[in-house]
Amino acid sequence: MLSQDDVIEISEDSNWSYRPDRQTAARMIRSLESGKVLYFPHLAFALKEPERRFLSPGCSDGKAKNVSYDPRNGSIQGTSCKDQDSNDLAAMISRFAAQARALIESLFPHYTPHLEQARTSYRPMPVQRRFRSVRKDDSRLHVDAFASRPNQGKRILRVFTNVNPDGQPRVWNIGEPFEIFVPKYYRRIAPQWPGSAWLLERLGITKGKRSFYDHIMLQLHDRGKMDDAYQQNADKITFAFPPGATWLMFSDRVLHAALSGQYLLEQTFNLPVSAMQDERCSPLRILEELYQRELA
Repeated sequence: MLSQDDVIEISEDSNWSYRPDRQTAARMIRSLESGKVLYFPHLAFALKEPERRFLSPGCSDGKAKNVSYDPRNGSIQGTSCKDQDSNDLAAMISRFAAQARALIESLFPHYTPHLEQARTSYRPMPVQRRFRSVRKDDSRLHVDAFASRPNQGKRILRVFTNVNPDGQPRVWNIGEPFEIFVPKYYRRIAPQWPGSAWLLERLGITKGKRSFYDHIMLQLHDRGKMDDAYQQNADKITFAFPPGATWLMFSDRVLHAALSGQYLLEQTFNLPVSAMQDERCSPLRILEELYQRELA
């Protein structure tokens, strides 16, 4: 049976530029890369008073799952906000993006030259109100894999902050280790059709070529979500992240499910496996060991 200590590493620091001592830093990166969630219960993202107007489901356009911000060009999507409101919302999310990057660079400075900052999201809608297919139901345990954005084995590092103004926690299930989950499904994964990766990219369905690694991870994502028996019986713990808390993890390795909560900021980074302290902890290397071949 999993315990909280198996899946959560707690830090009491409240500084977005926190630089741990050498021993603490070594423990934190070991925990992160081996599949724990790093949890900062006192690391809050402070909203400016005028930004509190965005603590409303009304700032979503009602179509997209999240309000999405691209740090590369400052564009914002998925919001009903217009003109100055749109600019102010983008500025709020941009400030979070900068603080999330500062946190990762402070905690893990040797990641810094290799970090690829992806989109930032703001999630103003309650988890319970989202309608989706089983494959898109994030209340079911899963590892992250993105159908349209193959990453060729790069790690998916994500930073989350609960900004709920009403005391509502973000409640998750956190599941068993990746290396225990994978053997349940990997032998049942269908081969990748020859030429399919080229065709998907050519048709614009994927942004880049889908490697066999990406194919496997998508299958693991889908098979785990669609297995009702697994969802009911899998070893997991339930954990509530309160308002004012921040947590981060490699979401391609940590099995997780969002059960409830509202008003969340999230930043995604991609990281090459070669930039890790221990590549053997990556899903790519774990899967290559099982398949006995290069996958990306």
